[in-house]
Amino acid sequence: MAGANNSLLHSTTLLTALLFAFLAMLILPGTANAADSGITRHYKFDIELKNVTRLCHTRSIVTVNGQFPGPRIVAREGDRVVVKVINHVKDNITIHWHGIRQLQSGWADGPAYVTQCPIQTGQAYVYNFTITGQRGTLFWHAHISWLRATVYGPIIILPKHNVPYPFVKPHKEIPIIFGEWFNTDPEAIIKQALQTGGGPNVSDAYTINGLPGPLYNCSAKDTFRLKVKPGKTYLLRFINAALNDELFFSIANHTLTVVDADAVYVKPFNTTTLLITPGQTTNVLLHTKPYNPNANFLMAARPYVTGQGTFDNSTTAGILEYEYPSDVTQNIKKLPLFKPKLPTLNDTSFATNFTKRFRSLASLQFPANVPKTVTRRFFFTVGLGTNPCPKNHTCQGPNGSMFAASVNNVSFALPTTALLQAHFLRQSYKVYTADFPYEPTLPFNYTGNPPTNTNVSNGTKLVVLPFNASVELVMQDTSILGAESHPLHLHGFNFFVVGMGFGNYNPSKDAAKFNLLDPVERNTIGVPAGGWVAIRFQADNPGVWFMHCHLEIHTSWGLKMAWAVLDGDLPNQKLPPPPSDLPKC
Repeated sequence: MAGANNSLLHSTTLLTALLFAFLAMLILPGTANAADSGITRHYKFDIELKNVTRLCHTRSIVTVNGQFPGPRIVAREGDRVVVKVINHVKDNITIHWHGIRQLQSGWADGPAYVTQCPIQTGQAYVYNFTITGQRGTLFWHAHISWLRATVYGPIIILPKHNVPYPFVKPHKEIPIIFGEWFNTDPEAIIKQALQTGGGPNVSDAYTINGLPGPLYNCSAKDTFRLKVKPGKTYLLRFINAALNDELFFSIANHTLTVVDADAVYVKPFNTTTLLITPGQTTNVLLHTKPYNPNANFLMAARPYVTGQGTFDNSTTAGILEYEYPSDVTQNIKKLPLFKPKLPTLNDTSFATNFTKRFRSLASLQFPANVPKTVTRRFFFTVGLGTNPCPKNHTCQGPNGSMFAASVNNVSFALPTTALLQAHFLRQSYKVYTADFPYEPTLPFNYTGNPPTNTNVSNGTKLVVLPFNASVELVMQDTSILGAESHPLHLHGFNFFVVGMGFGNYNPSKDAAKFNLLDPVERNTIGVPAGGWVAIRFQADNPGVWFMHCHLEIHTSWGLKMAWAVLDGDLPNQKLPPPPSDLPKC
C-alpha cells in the first residue's frame, strides 16, 4: 500500500512539474504568449568602411552594414533586442542605444570606458537588452570619439500588440533623422582641436536622412523627398543625430502636432516649427491637406545658436510632395515650391516657449511618476573654461590657453578601464574617486561677470547613490567664456523636467514654482543659455551611468560626469555579472 501511495505521489509530482514547465514555456520571450511578454529580435551590425559622396566630395566613412544613416532597429515595448556588433575597421567602436532604460542591463549601454571597453578591430560584442515601459522613437549611435558623425540610426518602438496609440492611427510612419556632413574626416577634426586647444572646424552641411538637399552646391540630387497623399495623417519620427547643433525645423504651409518626446507620450500640441537638440527625439502628426494643392513644400532645418564660437549656419532641406492619381500626369518641376519661415538663428524666446509646451500625459494609463519627495539634492554648474597651455606648445584657445568644459568645475577625464567594471569588481583604486562635488566648490555669480580664473580642475570623479534614491538636480549654465545652451543627456534613466528659468537659480523662490503634476519626461534636456533647468529622477537602476552634454565638442572638452547607483536588496535590484564576451581594455 505504501508503495502504491509513493507511486501515486510520484505521478502527481511529475504531472505538477510538467504543468509548471508548460506554463513556463508559455511565458518565455518569443513563445506563445508573445503579446504580453514580447519576443526576441536579433540584429547583426557589421562596422565597415563605405565610400559615400556628398557635396561632390567622396569620403570613406565608418558605417553599419554599409548604410548611411544606419539600419533601423524596430521592436515593440516588452521585446528583447539582441545585436551582434562586429568591428571590421581600424577604429575602436562602441554602440549606445540612446534613451533605452537598460534596466539591469548596464553592460549593454555602450559609452566607451564607462560601461565597456571598446570593441577593437576584428572583435565582436553582443548587446542584449529588453525595452521596458517605453514606446516611440529613440536612436542608436557610436559612443567613442566623433564616430557618431556617420554611425547612427533610428530605434522605432511600437506599442504592445492590441495597445493603440493615444492619438489617431497614422496612415504611414516615417523616421526623419538629422545629421551633419563633413567633407573631411571628423576624427581628424577633433584630433586637431584637442591638440591645439582651439575650436573645431564646423560641418559642411546638415542632412535629412543622410541627404543635404537642394540649398547646397552640388547637392540637388541628394534631396530627401517625402511623398504623401491628400487627407491622410502621417507619423513623422524626428531624431537629431547632429554632432554639435540644435536645430529648428519647419514644413512650409503645414502644421505639426507633437505627440511624443524621447519615447514618452506628451499632451498633444500644434506648432509650425520644431526645436530639437542633439540627443532628442520628437514624434509629430502631419495632417496633409484634404485636396491636392498642386504645389511642393520645402522642409527645412537650420541651427539654433547661443554660443560665441563658429558654427555651420547653412540650411538642410527636403521636399514634401503630394502624390497624384495614377491616371494624372504632372510635371513636378513646374509646380510652385513654398518655403517655410524659420526662427532667427539666436531666437532664444522661441526656443524657451517651445520647450515649455511639453507636458506629460499624466493619465491613468500613462502616469507621470515624478518623485514628490527628494532624498538627494544636487546643484551642478555646466559650462566652458580653460586648461593652461602646456610648456613649449602653442595653443589656440582663449588668451593662448586650451578650451575645456566642466560640471562643477570638474572636467571629466575618461579612464583607461571601464568604470562599470571597476565599480562591479570594487576595484576603483586608480580608476575613479567617489567625491564628485554636490555643488560648486567656489560659488560665484554664474550668469554675471565671470571669475578672472577660468581654469578647470581635471579628474575622474563619480557621485554614488543608494538604490532608489529620489534625486533632484538643478543644472546651471555659466557665462564663463559666454553663456550657451547645453543639451544634457542622462544614461540609464528618464527624468522629469520640473522647472526652468533664466539667471541664477534661487532655491527659495524657484523651487516653489516646480511642476510636480505633469512635467515632461525625457532623457535629454537643454540647459538654457544664461539659465537653469531642474530635473528629478528615481535612482532605481543599479550600475554606472554617464551624463554629458550632447554637443560632441563639449563632451570632448570634459562636460561630462557619471553616477554610480548601488544595488538594492532584492534580486531584481542588482546589476548582473558582466557577459563573457565583454571587450577587454
